[in-house]
Amino acid sequence: MPKYVCETCDYIYDPAVGDPDNAIKPGVTFEDLPDDWVCPLCGVGKDGFSPA
Repeated sequence: MPKYVCETCDYIYDPAVGDPDNAIKPGVTFEDLPDDWVCPLCGVGKDGFSPA
C-alpha cells in the first residue's frame, strides 16, 4: 500500500500504521480515509497530500 505525504508539513500517512490518534486503524488505504480526514499535524485536507 502506498504512503502519502502532506505537502505542507511532510507528515507521512502510512496505511500500515493508520492514524490511531484519529481512530483510523492500520490497513486503511489513503483512498479509503473519510473525506473529512485532515493531516494530524497541520490540519490540511486530503487534497494536500501526494504519493510518497
